[in-house]
Amino acid sequence: MTIKGVLFDFSGTLLRIESPESWLRAGLAETGTRLPEAETVRLAAELGRAGALPGGPSPERLPPGLSALWEVRDRSADRHRELYTGLARQVPLPDDRLYDALYERHMTAAAWAPYPDAAEVLGGLRQRGIRIGVVSNIGWDLRPVLRAHGLDRFVDSCVLSYEHGMQKPDLRLFEIACEELGLAPTDVLMVGDDRTADGAATALGCAYLPVDHVPVTERPDGLRPALGLVD
Repeated sequence: MTIKGVLFDFSGTLLRIESPESWLRAGLAETGTRLPEAETVRLAAELGRAGALPGGPSPERLPPGLSALWEVRDRSADRHRELYTGLARQVPLPDDRLYDALYERHMTAAAWAPYPDAAEVLGGLRQRGIRIGVVSNIGWDLRPVLRAHGLDRFVDSCVLSYEHGMQKPDLRLFEIACEELGLAPTDVLMVGDDRTADGAATALGCAYLPVDHVPVTERPDGLRPALGLVD
């Protein structure tokens, strides 16, 4: 199999969302809300357990009214916002403005950090003439985040679930991503942290490289094997 193109997942693969505590502190600063340190730490932990941070931990328990929405959250921007603000509202916060402020925060470049080898690997693939795409289950436009971190210059195409009304592991999303690269699936490698959602690309004939969704400090070179696969 000759790899001519590589598709990357976004969250947990190329970049990692900030911690719930950092996220909450940013929301507090945005709304001018002051809390004692211990209360900030406590509320951040509760928001994390609630799964309120997109790209962060999954909910420990899904409220009955949100369980169905969870399954389709990445198929539209409205569903995504409704789901995650709903999860955040499971945690009583001192200022109602925080729920919208927190949702807006997670879509900013400051909320995301690239994995240490992301630019190196994307640049290396580009130098070898490999076509590069991003295919993501997401409810908002991640392109400005890639741009802010200097990664957009390596990417030929972004296929985002909310723009197509479908989400991985739906094979149609991978088909679109391969078509946008102008390549057959058998010439494409999919790289992602979700063995079920991202690994489904193998049903089309894509190769698959799994990576671990861990903090950026714990995965300095998880993407580098992709370079070896195109040698």
